[in-house]
Amino acid sequence: MQLGLVGLGRMGAYMRERVRAAGHEVVGYDSDPSVRDVGSLVEMVTRLSGPRVVWVMVPAGEPTRSVINELRHLLTAGDLVVEGGNSRFSDDESHSALLRERGIGYLDCGVSGGVWGLTEGYGLMVGGDEADVARAMPIFDALRPAGNREESFAHAGPVGAGHYAKMVHNGIEYGLMQAYAEGYELLAAEPRITAPESVMRAWQHGTVVRSWLLELLVAALREDPGLSSISAYTEDSGEGRWTVEEAIAHAVPVPVIAAALFARFSSRQPDSPAMKAVSALRQQFGGHQVRNLEAVQS
Repeated sequence: MQLGLVGLGRMGAYMRERVRAAGHEVVGYDSDPSVRDVGSLVEMVTRLSGPRVVWVMVPAGEPTRSVINELRHLLTAGDLVVEGGNSRFSDDESHSALLRERGIGYLDCGVSGGVWGLTEGYGLMVGGDEADVARAMPIFDALRPAGNREESFAHAGPVGAGHYAKMVHNGIEYGLMQAYAEGYELLAAEPRITAPESVMRAWQHGTVVRSWLLELLVAALREDPGLSSISAYTEDSGEGRWTVEEAIAHAVPVPVIAAALFARFSSRQPDSPAMKAVSALRQQFGGHQVRNLEAVQS
């Protein structure tokens, strides 16, 4: 099967390699000349035999909208676009409608696996019509891990369902990572625990908290004990915020995910105004001592 792939960053490039290893032809385009197979989207479309399948793997928002709009004018009726970036699910309906005007199919696909997907395979969550999903299944099967399809692939529902499922997946990921991080900090704070990384390593088998995320944290601690070379500043790519927004819209309590999101915000405040206010209030009502900023910085 042929596949056009737009976006060859770390994840897109590994996806190209994995699909090729499964015996499919991939024609990749990227703005970076050093990684692309063709020099333009026009050339990519020309290299593909109809009906075409094109996978878009670029940053969410305007970059994705721009590519979808350009493909709308290059592809023809009967072609299919799979949008695999971390787009907000609410964008999918407009993308689908734009393409539908010209008879072009659309699937949204949440992709999980990161830089490990090349060797481990990718978890896939897809939204769209059943016929379009079936048509792209050889590519999905090439990307997912070996074994039962149902354990790594889901047709989650109509257009938008794939990215919605991926959003919730990433919200859960926020909570899991925060729990492991807090556990590590508590272990490191206790003098009785002489090797917190060894404790966490021992949790990898036979315990109920074992997971791939735990293995990755243990690997990070092995490479950099104490994590002294890493800044505490932590980005959020959007899915955590969207998960909390959707929880509010549906009146579903998600205190763990919300707390994990706010913890990421806290990581960006080396001198938090809110904590300054807490310190000032403690001094006002209880006479508690406060630390002078100059003394802390000296």
